[in-house]
Amino acid sequence: MFDSIAPEYDRLNHLMSLNMDKLWRRKALQKIVTKDKSQKILDIACGTGDFSIAIAEHANPLTEIEGIDISEGMLEVMRTKLARRGLDGRVSARLGDSESLPYPDNSFDRVTIAFGIRNFEHREKALEEILRVLKPCGRLVILELSIPTNALVRFAFKFYFTKFVPLIGGKISGDKGAYSYLPDSVIKFPGKKEWIATMEACGFDQVAHKAFTFGICRMYTGEKK
Repeated sequence: MFDSIAPEYDRLNHLMSLNMDKLWRRKALQKIVTKDKSQKILDIACGTGDFSIAIAEHANPLTEIEGIDISEGMLEVMRTKLARRGLDGRVSARLGDSESLPYPDNSFDRVTIAFGIRNFEHREKALEEILRVLKPCGRLVILELSIPTNALVRFAFKFYFTKFVPLIGGKISGDKGAYSYLPDSVIKFPGKKEWIATMEACGFDQVAHKAFTFGICRMYTGEKK
C-alpha cells in the first residue's frame, strides 16, 4: 500500500494536514536534537524522509541519522530527496522492520517515529526492540495523530478525516483504499492513557505526553534507564 502511494505521499500529507505536520515535527525536534554535540539518531518508519531531513538540518553537523522503513517505494523517494539536498552522506535510508531492528544493543542516542507507530502490527515488540537499541539515558520520541477530546473539534476532525481525506487522497493518488485505511488506523490507535501505560509496561522510564493543535497530534516521550 505504501509503495503505491509513495509518489504523491508528501504532497497529500502537507495538503491534508494544512501543513500542520511541519509544525508538529519542528516541536518534536526540541526533544530530539542536541546541537552542541554529535548524536546517533534512528528514524523508524521514516517513509519519504521528511523527518530524517529535518533532524539533519537542525542537528550538529557530526550527527548521524539512520532512516529505516519497510516500504522500498517510500525509501526510493527519500533517497532522491537526500541526494538533491546533499544529505546522502549524513542520512541513510535502509529497508528494515521495526520488530527486528538490524542494530546492536545500545546503538542510538535518540529513536523517533513520526506518524508511523499506528501502522505497526506488533507495537509492544517494536517498543522492546527500540529499548534494546537505545543507549542508556537515550530517548524515544513519537509523533502520532489522534482523536481530539473536545466534542466540537472531534466532530469536525472525524468528518474531515473520514469523508474528505479518502475522497481527495484517493483521487490524487489513485488509491482510495489507502486513504480510507489511514483515517481508520488513527481512530483505532490507543488513547493517551492506554499508550502511556503500554510504553511503561515495555520498560520505558519517565514517559510523558504533550498534545498539539487541540489533540489532533500527540507527542510521546520515554527514556531508557
